[in-house]
Amino acid sequence: MTERKGRRPPVPPKKQIRSFKDLTPSKHFNPRTFFHEMIWKAWLMPRIGEHVKPKFPTLTEGQVALTWIGHASFLMQFNDLNVLVDPNFANWLFLLKRIKRAGLQAQDLPPIDLMLLTHAHFDHFHKPSLRSVPAPKIAVMPWGMGELAKNLGFGRIIELQWWESFSHNDWKVTLTPSKHWGARTITDEHRGYGGFILEHQGRRIYHVGDSAYSHFFKEIGRKLSPEIALLPIGAYYPDSFRHVHMGPDQAVKAFKDLRAQWLVPMHYGAFKLSFEALDEPPRWLKELCSENNLNQHLKMLEEGIPVVFEKPENSPILVAKDTV
Repeated sequence: MTERKGRRPPVPPKKQIRSFKDLTPSKHFNPRTFFHEMIWKAWLMPRIGEHVKPKFPTLTEGQVALTWIGHASFLMQFNDLNVLVDPNFANWLFLLKRIKRAGLQAQDLPPIDLMLLTHAHFDHFHKPSLRSVPAPKIAVMPWGMGELAKNLGFGRIIELQWWESFSHNDWKVTLTPSKHWGARTITDEHRGYGGFILEHQGRRIYHVGDSAYSHFFKEIGRKLSPEIALLPIGAYYPDSFRHVHMGPDQAVKAFKDLRAQWLVPMHYGAFKLSFEALDEPPRWLKELCSENNLNQHLKMLEEGIPVVFEKPENSPILVAKDTV
């Protein structure tokens, strides 16, 4: 049974996106260009990357380990809580080829206590991947998604609206606004979308989901003060894609708005979802962080390798270490 928190109606985008062409209203879009840039080029690319047999760290209270699975998929671990966000282990999404393999496989995951699903797009809500995860106890997602999550093995399904929270035991999850859209199909107008802030053991981790740059980041930083920000940096070219995605330049701006301590980039390198080169987003992000004196705040994760983020002890020194 789906549990819905609160009674406030969802906040729809000003304009509902009904087709891919709505994302690219300029002359950049035509069926031939789309097929050549996003399908044909990917078919010709050799698939790279390897599944890693993970060595999950032994954590003490207050420590958090993040493992980037790839694309927008993350495993977040505390000593008493395992959280999976937007898992996608697929090598194909319909005609879209995965260029870089997932960093780990579903069978290598630890027991999952909590699943966070940011929206219903197929690269974030991938049903075969969700079915492959051993029986998560609780799944939290935006409004209108509960019906999609039935029969996927979840013990409880919680739907939230923007700024609403769900608490269980000692952890809390808040659904934050984003500038994106949540439709799974073209005529699908009732599903929500957003990011999540997970609070546990004095730590606050922010997974943005998908989003263009927005004033929401300043509001989120002011209200919830995330410590670690997982920010998307890919699928931004041509410029009309920025209606719903961020490039590295806007991710840096969002990071400053959030006033977080760590910038962890995501949403690049796995699927060719736009026209920029797959290796361009991380290269540009590193350049921008160097120009903005943010090198000490940037943590580039390697797929499948857990990284422990130590809890700050009233010190400006940031500590993150790979476990291998």
